[in-house]
Amino acid sequence: MTRISPRTVLHRAAGSLAAAGLLASAALAGAAVPAQAADAPVFTLGGPAETGLHPYPESGAPKGATVGITVNNPSQDEENDGYGGHFTLTFDLSGVDGVADVAFDGESNSADCEVTGTKAVCEDWGIWPGLQGAADLLVTAAEGSKNGDTGTITVTGEAEGVTFAPFTTRLTVGGPDLVMERLPFDQELNPGDQQQAPITFTNRGSRDADGVLLTLMYSRGLDIPQRYTNCEYTVDAPDVPGIGWTTALCSVEGSFEAGATYTLATPLTIEATTRAFYDTFVYRIHEDGAAQRTAQRAGAPFARGAGPVLKAVPAKASQQGATARGSDLNPGDNQQEADFRTKNTADFVAYGDEASGAAGTTVKADLGFRNEGPAWIGYLRSGEDVATVDFTVPQGASVTAKPDRCRAVTADGKYREDQKSPAPRYVCDTSMTVRDGEGLDLPFELRIDEALIGASGEVTVRNTWLQTPALPFDPKPANNTAFLVLNGEGGGSDSGGTTDGGSGEPSTPPTSAPDPEESPSGTPGPSASTTSDGGSAGTTGGSGGGGGLASTGSTALIASGTAAGALAVGLLLFMAARRRAAAQHV
Repeated sequence: MTRISPRTVLHRAAGSLAAAGLLASAALAGAAVPAQAADAPVFTLGGPAETGLHPYPESGAPKGATVGITVNNPSQDEENDGYGGHFTLTFDLSGVDGVADVAFDGESNSADCEVTGTKAVCEDWGIWPGLQGAADLLVTAAEGSKNGDTGTITVTGEAEGVTFAPFTTRLTVGGPDLVMERLPFDQELNPGDQQQAPITFTNRGSRDADGVLLTLMYSRGLDIPQRYTNCEYTVDAPDVPGIGWTTALCSVEGSFEAGATYTLATPLTIEATTRAFYDTFVYRIHEDGAAQRTAQRAGAPFARGAGPVLKAVPAKASQQGATARGSDLNPGDNQQEADFRTKNTADFVAYGDEASGAAGTTVKADLGFRNEGPAWIGYLRSGEDVATVDFTVPQGASVTAKPDRCRAVTADGKYREDQKSPAPRYVCDTSMTVRDGEGLDLPFELRIDEALIGASGEVTVRNTWLQTPALPFDPKPANNTAFLVLNGEGGGSDSGGTTDGGSGEPSTPPTSAPDPEESPSGTPGPSASTTSDGGSAGTTGGSGGGGGLASTGSTALIASGTAAGALAVGLLLFMAARRRAAAQHV
């Protein structure tokens, strides 16, 4: 199973499935930038603030950990090829002498590294724009070291014409190792179903944990009805707005002994709401502390609950105990996840527009769809787009401005190399989420080349795959199509594209009075719950600019995020699935 985190969703939506930081033993840290010449580039060295080491064993080889050192070139210039010279990283190991043994991972390091006594030097070439790995240190507790022994490694850099901000990381022998146990959920649900979640975790480390921070994340279709007074909550994952996550950070007091297993005094209740469809629940455990809470908040606003206190109690007798605080020895097992599939539907309703103008004039039109629910649709695991709006340009008109998310295709919906000149047809993908009650507003501008009476073009919301256009979750395909009508007779326009009750028969262009038996159910055009994709420069119309789907928050994942951003996902540029082979996709 692919792990979910806010940053997962964010990076999916940006074209990457990687998620960095949430499962690390501590947040990545960097040092203050020293004074430098005004024109000298400044590269920042970084890595984990602290790493816990398994104590040196009585027999056998010690267990190692990896400390990844990074270098960040903050340049945002796409024309910048980065720094193309040699550079040197120097590691001062004197602070961990007798605490840890340090070596370098020869397989993962591109640098040529050598350790001599309490100093290590790495030689490498090239620092590209953005964050990249610089060196991976293999660290183990030193023979003769004891629980609680601690020390630091300082990393400095040197290169011609470049300034490096130094970095210091701490190594500590021993620490808690909090392991979250997987719960046996029923994952096939109906709206309204509830089940208990008796969160259980074990401290398999060499020290007690002084309080724990329980993090709960659940996507838009799930709910935990009880709000606890020692938990703080935010809607949408930290740094990935719009994906649909709720995040709860619960500080549970107590000393959680090494070797002991704990469970919640009262199990949580997980509910599939009326808008559930594909949903994910993430639950993880860390030792509590101000730094951990700050890292998990990621700058998002949280509000404290007003219910009872959430407590954890021993599930079995403690086997051993200790006292000091330290970093988690294996942060990779702190988190578990569960995916749920709820039997539900979502009604996507297309809307068109009407406009009038003489030959040679330019008109504006708003097209798109809205999700009338009841379900929200979110593909947080795969990051796939939910749907595509397919727009055929009316005869006698040509598009002069379009939303950025839309691309030109041929008349039969196939790939078109030319994206600049007017095309007969356009397709516009959503992101990985579409919330209930929201949708996609697409402002277009069209030039009237020939003033034809009642010229119309279809606006269809469909599956992203042209070969299989039906939306698998939508029980009312009749209202998936509406029309853009230019210079319509009598000013009547079927901008809603619906039939009464969704009879299954598509609505027809409003060039004549509609049959009373097939009259539209309304005109679901842009509304307060529908956001607008700003389109290209100079494009106006709709309800505003720049956002695309309100549910994407387009960042995360995420997304938030993407974001997501998944678990919410930029959110969020758009993931690589958006750039799938156009011959298959459009």
